Amino acid sequence: MNFLHRTVGLLVAATSLTLPVVAQTTIVAPTGSTAGTYMDYMKTVYDRGTGSELLQIPLATFDKEFELTPMAAESWSQSEDGLTWTFKLRDGLVWSDGEPLTAEDYVFALQRAATSGYDFAWYWDFAGGIQGWKEVTEGTAEASTLGVRAVDDQTIEVTTNAPKPYFPSVTSLWYPVPKHKVDELGDDWALNVDSIVSSGPFSIESWEKSNNSVVFVKSDTYTGPWQAQVDRLELDPTLAAPEVGLPAFLAGDADYSFLNTGQVPVATQRFPDGIRQNAVFATSYIAYDLEAEPFNDVDVRRALYHAVDREELTSTVLKDIAIPAGSILPPGYPGYSEDVVAQATFDPELAQQYLAEAGYPDGEGFPPIEIWIREEGGYNSAIVPAMAQYLQAEFEEILGIDVSIRSLPGPEWMDGMRGKRNNIFIAPYEYDYLDPSNFYGIFYNGGRHNYFVPEYDALVAEADAEADWETRVELYEQAEQVMIDQGLIVPLVHPITTAVISEELGGEASEPNSLGFTPLDRLGHYFFTHLTK
Repeated sequence: MNFLHRTVGLLVAATSLTLPVVAQTTIVAPTGSTAGTYMDYMKTVYDRGTGSELLQIPLATFDKEFELTPMAAESWSQSEDGLTWTFKLRDGLVWSDGEPLTAEDYVFALQRAATSGYDFAWYWDFAGGIQGWKEVTEGTAEASTLGVRAVDDQTIEVTTNAPKPYFPSVTSLWYPVPKHKVDELGDDWALNVDSIVSSGPFSIESWEKSNNSVVFVKSDTYTGPWQAQVDRLELDPTLAAPEVGLPAFLAGDADYSFLNTGQVPVATQRFPDGIRQNAVFATSYIAYDLEAEPFNDVDVRRALYHAVDREELTSTVLKDIAIPAGSILPPGYPGYSEDVVAQATFDPELAQQYLAEAGYPDGEGFPPIEIWIREEGGYNSAIVPAMAQYLQAEFEEILGIDVSIRSLPGPEWMDGMRGKRNNIFIAPYEYDYLDPSNFYGIFYNGGRHNYFVPEYDALVAEADAEADWETRVELYEQAEQVMIDQGLIVPLVHPITTAVISEELGGEASEPNSLGFTPLDRLGHYFFTHLTK
């Protein structure tokens, strides 16, 4: 027995010495961003480090059904006059260095943004409407006068210029900034892995700016909702191009890859259960200079509205990398209306009738036009040029008008549109926050296109301030009816992205939502915390 015990003991000891280290689960994912200067979303959005928002916890964010979900804030309430919001933080939130995460860290984030030349500052004026924001960003008032304050360590109070019933959705892009680290290091706190602290479900393991790679690991201090289900997350921007991503996926070096139009049929045949479509919540549309001939005539604009075969455009030309658009709002976006969409019919006879009523029967006498498109990267690069060529042919065939195409760099295109140096544009727009006010706001009171339409502006202003959701939606529908009746835009397509995912991936995030979309990295907080391997 003693021998047996000794033998078993030796075997146990030997076995314990040779036990393999428990394998870590790692997901290798493409990402669309490039390496930036700071790993701090509240310092810079456009020059931020890849995935920096995953390191921090917003007050609220969206789940796979695009429903707003509490994160750092466990609850919120609105005052009777609609002007003040009170957010209550959860108990036990901490920074990765052990410091408590408090309301002051959120307040500091916005005060710093308003006074430091933040490149996303417009968002808090346009979307948030925070009281005093404009004055502080213009330097005519102190940051302390902003309508944001910490009532105590767990209570944030926000005052807006007008009732903003959708304000909680705006907070999905409100991340805390560690005041204690900024006090110690200034902006250098977000320059290097050694000094970066996090408050979200991931902390940072490595960040190699030279080769554009970032590795996050599951945070062991995070106590908020949506804990990470995998140990490591490698974000690799070089995999974002499908031409690179798909070969890496096939070699087992990536867990999913976005697909270009040529890859979709092959990948679908080989991985029929692995194909996912991703809602972008963007719209490409035709916009005009409403004061310039020939588009100062509503009948001309209505002719183009009915001269587009959106089904043929998306299925044949774009090979299903986009879906038809009948509204400025994409399907699934809050406030989307089938009644609005149903009016965007392809009706060549009606289009020709409108053009004739404008004085151009069969296009006779219609001046040659040049449609301006913006040089694009990402998903729009595959959509906009091909779409412009399709429209060129369609308008000539159906309406008898001569269309040429001019592609411009982004700044020149925008200057041309704002400065009215051309009369017709293809304009892509992707949402900033999930509320109808985002899309309708781009045409409000000048907005993106120098449109000043009093009837439209009045409806949007009323909707923006309306507390009752159903009433708001009705008002936005009326506003879009004004757009339709006056032919302010021609909605064309809503882009979608298509990807193939590994059969090793699981969890809620790997499955489509009720609309058939899998959010993938566009809802990063949800996606990367609800994915298993």
